[in-house]
Amino acid sequence: MNALDGKVALVTGGGRGIGRAIAERFARDGAIVAITYARNSAAADELVEGIRARGGRAFAFQAELGTHGDAQRLWDAFDKEVAQYSSGGVDIIVNNAGEGLYQDLESMTEDAFDRVYAVNVRAPFFIVQQALPRLRDGGRIINIGSGVTRLAMPSIMGYGATKGAMDVFTLNLAELLGPRGVTANTIAPGIVDTDMNADWLRGNAEADEHWSERTALRRVGRPDDIADIAAFLASDDSRWVTAQVIDATGGTDL
Repeated sequence: MNALDGKVALVTGGGRGIGRAIAERFARDGAIVAITYARNSAAADELVEGIRARGGRAFAFQAELGTHGDAQRLWDAFDKEVAQYSSGGVDIIVNNAGEGLYQDLESMTEDAFDRVYAVNVRAPFFIVQQALPRLRDGGRIINIGSGVTRLAMPSIMGYGATKGAMDVFTLNLAELLGPRGVTANTIAPGIVDTDMNADWLRGNAEADEHWSERTALRRVGRPDDIADIAAFLASDDSRWVTAQVIDATGGTDL
């Protein structure tokens, strides 16, 4: 029996990068995986096809976050699609979709600030709010945070602040939902080789060496490094772990 047999998991922004690795791992562990994407339907469809070809169960649907009503539209689409696999409900929610923002204090605009908070904070807040009638007792909420919450990085302070907000959100969810056996935890990755970082990291030996040297394990992260932690948090093995921010930076700047 697989660790997630019979479970239904939602992974936002699951078409690429960390979200994709988490979706693939959950599917291997037996879950029915719902994957949202904002614009790249081809990547999401290719992922679903690959999971199904390996005997897994998955479906993808568009859910662009960052506007009022986004959570309601997401759950409406989820309810429609999941009916072909189960009687409804969700066991695992991974708030992975996020907006990168590489602006410092001096260059930050109000529009950019509003956008990054809308995607990274407001959307997960209301996704969970509207999930409550669907979320089964004993469920799991996994928020993808960032190691920048413990590092001073003024060049991305707006982005970092959104991840700090999510850490507080996780803490409060753990207290609120604990009586139902629901756990809530944050995974805080460091530098990971994903499409979001591709323009400055991938193929850039100098950047790779710089961040590897700042990391105790002497390499940058891979999406599967994060996915394996998510698999633990989604499983029954993590039943006594909640309200935690799990550092997944490989020991960056110790």
